[in-house]
Amino acid sequence: MGNTETSAKLELELRRGAVVLAALSQLQAPRYGYELRQALAAKGMPIEEGTLYPLLRRLETQGWLQSEWKIEDGPPRRYYALNAQGRKLLKQLTASWHGINAAMNRLLEDEA
Repeated sequence: MGNTETSAKLELELRRGAVVLAALSQLQAPRYGYELRQALAAKGMPIEEGTLYPLLRRLETQGWLQSEWKIEDGPPRRYYALNAQGRKLLKQLTASWHGINAAMNRLLEDEA
């Protein structure tokens, strides 16, 4: 395994946890999958469909999201939003993120 491949795998690992928090942060109001992808990409966090849709289903199965099908102008769409437990999780993960981010900034200051 070469350096480039190893580096790419490590970057993917680093990104995985951030993707969950990123998705949760944008589901405080109901959104359907494509709309969520667009919102995340617009803020610098593009996510592939093959990553996003399984993540949404998993988070719903785990009890953090609620979903419902809606038919508006166009095809039926499944809208996802945080439920009460999901809002608590978002607060908890956000606090953890800020703590980890602050610690990493201190650790990496010496590396700059």
